Amino acid sequence: MSTTIDNFDFDTARPTRRTLSSVQVVAKAKWLAAALLVCGLIGFGWSNSWFSASPRASTASLLTYRVEARDLPITVIERGNLESQTNLQVYCEVDDVRSDGISGTPIVWVIPNGSSVSKGDLICELDSAPIRAELDEQILDTEESRSNYIQSQANLQNQEIQNTTSKYKAELDVELAKLELAMFNDPQKGSHQLAIEAINRQLDDLNNEILAAEMNLKLRRNEKVGIESLFKLGYAGKSEMDRSVLSYLQAEGDYAAKLNKLQTQMASLEKLNTFDREMQLLALEGKVQTSQRNLQQVLVTNKARMAQMEGILTSRTEQLRKEEERLKRYQQQLANCKIYAPQDGMVAYATPTSSRDSEIAEGVPVRPRQHILSIPNLRTMQVKTSVHESVLDRIQPDLKVTISVDAFPDRSYTGTVESVAVLPERNYYSDTKSYQTIITIDEDVYQLKPGMTAVCEIHIEYIPNVNAVPIQAVVQRQGKNWLYVQENGDIRRRPVSLGVSNDQYIAVTEGIDVGDVVILNPDSLVDATEEEDGDDEPVGSATETLVANAETTAIHREF
Repeated sequence: MSTTIDNFDFDTARPTRRTLSSVQVVAKAKWLAAALLVCGLIGFGWSNSWFSASPRASTASLLTYRVEARDLPITVIERGNLESQTNLQVYCEVDDVRSDGISGTPIVWVIPNGSSVSKGDLICELDSAPIRAELDEQILDTEESRSNYIQSQANLQNQEIQNTTSKYKAELDVELAKLELAMFNDPQKGSHQLAIEAINRQLDDLNNEILAAEMNLKLRRNEKVGIESLFKLGYAGKSEMDRSVLSYLQAEGDYAAKLNKLQTQMASLEKLNTFDREMQLLALEGKVQTSQRNLQQVLVTNKARMAQMEGILTSRTEQLRKEEERLKRYQQQLANCKIYAPQDGMVAYATPTSSRDSEIAEGVPVRPRQHILSIPNLRTMQVKTSVHESVLDRIQPDLKVTISVDAFPDRSYTGTVESVAVLPERNYYSDTKSYQTIITIDEDVYQLKPGMTAVCEIHIEYIPNVNAVPIQAVVQRQGKNWLYVQENGDIRRRPVSLGVSNDQYIAVTEGIDVGDVVILNPDSLVDATEEEDGDDEPVGSATETLVANAETTAIHREF
């Protein structure tokens, strides 16, 4: 009366033929109940002996598994899609030239979609005519800016020389003025003292000349008196007397002149010691101060002129730098019109993401920074998958993975968990939380294409020599775990403690031993009333259990 299974695969812990539907189980259970009721009315006395023999007869319809110590690999299996580890995207790096009247840069030539390329192959060429025109004009602007820069450098050097010369002259004027003042004030060899000594020497000479003039005057006076006496006596003529008078008058005039000159020299000496000295001292001190202020003015002027020239040079330098940057940008823009493959791989045209983008084709203009195509490296692939939040804490980077591809079921690849997302993926249609996980294939692959479906078996842990049973043998009720064990023809329910599990087996840490035989289809024996029964008690024969609970089991499976 129980659901039969022809064969059972203990490696996969799954039956090879499906169980009957729940409707068929309910119908057969009702028919069996009616038949047993009739038999009970005919021979009530035989019921005890019939039920006592039924356990051994009904156990043949139950699936069993003998417990043995085995290695338990803990894995998580997820499905995902293949993609390249290095999927390099190629963008339009040419700026739009507004003067050509075209929005974007037209594609002159592009390699066919799906072509295999090697690194450095030409894969796309954009129209470079507008860029060349801008580049030619920019070359002229750059050369003009360079000429202005060189001229400003020469002007700065000239200004430095002029500043040095003017500063040296101003400093020299200050030193000369100071030296002239010191020379004037020196009490022994100063210019003022020398002038006084010169006048004193002139005064001494004048005194000597006055004495000589005075003696000459006396001599001429005596000569004149003598000639006059001789003239009266008639011994001298008129002319001799006139000559003596003239000599006397000349001597008298010379003496008077010497006296006047002495007075003049005396006045000059006094003037030199008073007014001239003070005036010259003020003039010399003023000259020193004037030269010092002129030096300060020269320094300020030099600084201002240098700042002006440096400012002009800085401006011309910045202008030249900008012009050269603009020139390099145009040169780079011209080079960017030819796009080369950044790596070996396959060409994949970009899919338009907005209404302003068109399908990639020759003659179609592309805007700056628009995605043109991608070059995935098909030898280094990875799998993008998602793991459920229930196993997220067990998935860590660097875990080893066995990967199989649906398109090539006879092949398998080794991989490694590369990364696990921190935040869950957005899912507007379900509350299930899943986290994107990247698994890299550790070997070079061939014939695999992006988008293929791959199955990833993530190896979390490997537990050797543990008592394990198939997962379907465990019954869980109200937070308790049970196994139904066949013992001496009876079926007993045992409480057990469970450990880790994979998708086929679960480790049993307490409750069973090696060699115990457990029931693999315990749903046939479960009754709601058993929750109140004691553990490790005989459940009864399988036939009794099925008769009492066939309808309940069918409803349980239905839901």
